[in-house]
Amino acid sequence: MTKPAIILLCLFGIVAYQGYRFLERTPSSDKSDTRIDIPQGASFGEVTERLGEEGLITSQFSFRLLGKLTKRETRIKPGEYRLNRAMRPMDLLDTLVRGDIVQYPIVIPEGLSSRQIAEVFQTAGLVEAETFMQWVRDEPFIRALGFEGDSLEGYLFPETYHFSKQASPKQILTRIVNQFKTIYEASFHQRADELGMTQKEVVTLASIIEKETAVPVERTTVSAVFHNRLKKKMRLQSDPTVIFSLADFDGNLTRAHLKNNSPYNTYRFSGLPPGPIANPGREAIYAALHPEAVDYLYFVSKNNGTHFFSRTLEEHNAAVRKFQIERHQEAACPGC
Repeated sequence: MTKPAIILLCLFGIVAYQGYRFLERTPSSDKSDTRIDIPQGASFGEVTERLGEEGLITSQFSFRLLGKLTKRETRIKPGEYRLNRAMRPMDLLDTLVRGDIVQYPIVIPEGLSSRQIAEVFQTAGLVEAETFMQWVRDEPFIRALGFEGDSLEGYLFPETYHFSKQASPKQILTRIVNQFKTIYEASFHQRADELGMTQKEVVTLASIIEKETAVPVERTTVSAVFHNRLKKKMRLQSDPTVIFSLADFDGNLTRAHLKNNSPYNTYRFSGLPPGPIANPGREAIYAALHPEAVDYLYFVSKNNGTHFFSRTLEEHNAAVRKFQIERHQEAACPGC
């Protein structure tokens, strides 16, 4: 073997060894999270520089060479990443190419209004509440999703979701509403037709049921009360519908509130309100479609989370005296 060949072979060996060391060596054994944001349109060089600044790679030159040799330098996906200094260069590159961006869990409980859901997203740092609400009320967007009306209230299905910071309000709402469409299955449409109800009417009633009781076994009974009142052309007289119509409710429902001239005030206006007052879960929707076979027309809180149901006004008034008036009197004057 000639001397130049030996030199080239040695150089090749050195380069191969250094490459192997780069691929196998990590900056440290520290596995604590380092979060970096890769903006849309960032070049591979800019990404590499940022990784170097954060101490996530041992050589910017070698990492850029790795991207070029693997033909991945143009395949990095933008977003927020959770990385650490114990990651090998190839694992780090794989993560950036796969787009394993940070996903934030968002829990939407049953019965929240759209405004309350907007606050959940704002608190998580994903979407400003006002921006969220603008899309909730965007009529072209609402029609594109297959709904009518001026709001998506009622169709933001309660569930645990995961979203990245890059998700737009439109993407977020589309996914949440699509979950509603999945839950509101064919059997629900069929049952609604049997009852002579539109989907909007079902969801509106379900939202009232959701707000009236948190006790699962009561939902179909509460549903029966409202179905029975609707059949008899009686006003629903539901407190949550009145509260929904109030701009600044402080938790104390007064007689003046019950006179509020809002179409959502079911103490003044007959039938269902114009639309949902909250976003109900599947069980409340099911209850709206499957009222219990009872003839109750009234119910009152027993102050323990459950309700007392009555068939007549006389029974109801007696229950109100027992569970509400006497309770307030006892609270005002214990032992009197």
